[in-house]
Amino acid sequence: MKKKRFILLFIVALISCSKGDEKLPAPISGPHDDEVVVETTNILLDSEFTGLTGLPEDQGGQHIAKPVTDLLSPLGHYIYTPSGYDDDNMDYPLIVFLHGGGERGNSFQDANDLEKVLVHGPPFLIESNRWNPRFPCIVASPQISSGSWSPSLVNGFIRHLLRNYRINNTRIYLTGLSMGGRGCWSYVGQNGNDGFATAMVPICGSGDPSQVDNLSKVPVWAFHGAEDDVISAFTQNGSVPMVEAINENDPLFLAKVTIYPNIGHDSWTQTYSNTGRGTESADYSPFDMSIYDWMFQYRKEE
Repeated sequence: MKKKRFILLFIVALISCSKGDEKLPAPISGPHDDEVVVETTNILLDSEFTGLTGLPEDQGGQHIAKPVTDLLSPLGHYIYTPSGYDDDNMDYPLIVFLHGGGERGNSFQDANDLEKVLVHGPPFLIESNRWNPRFPCIVASPQISSGSWSPSLVNGFIRHLLRNYRINNTRIYLTGLSMGGRGCWSYVGQNGNDGFATAMVPICGSGDPSQVDNLSKVPVWAFHGAEDDVISAFTQNGSVPMVEAINENDPLFLAKVTIYPNIGHDSWTQTYSNTGRGTESADYSPFDMSIYDWMFQYRKEE
């Protein structure tokens, strides 16, 4: 009977990956089971990095594959925990990375499909031993099998993480590239500061200007290549018009957009690695600090 029940739950998880707006399977309980509550909270600029300066330096942690077949999670994912995570009881900030369309995969059918999420962004930097943000953090890189990122699917995944990891729920950050950038715009556009995201960095994605009221409630720093012929930076609700719409809407914090001249769709490599600093257009927001420091300077009011 138990075996049949587990098989049924795995099938529900797989269906949820394919139909992002379907009801998600209930994640397993964990250390934060009573704390997964989404409330409207103020987002603060915290130049003192409250709660981060006391975390142990990350000497290189664990990056573990969690295919759908291995756990009761809405999504297969890679999860990175910093080196000090197992040695203390402290809560850590969380960065959720949403992959692009080329990294879709079905780890229910083939666990190796999950490795596709390692080709770009934070998971790539972790795997290549180049992950060195100023403060230690948990990094979660989920994978969808088809379609696009839906806000309900992202929300259910973050809830799962909160139930199973020691996460500082005032410091949850969202970033993604291309389709994942669109997923960031969509998640914050639907949820505003009612959702989990404290700040977001969408890269070469497009948004929905009708959601500008919610987008104005969460700090945004968008990146895009000026020569992007897949998702235009300047038209079709690309990064520039989206940021302009936010800043015309009296946002909580002015949104930023950084544009790379002579760069096409891949504007993520130099952004996540911070190697693009100094190569950006002077006509838009300067790439004047690490995107991770920029995210970490925001937190939700406790």
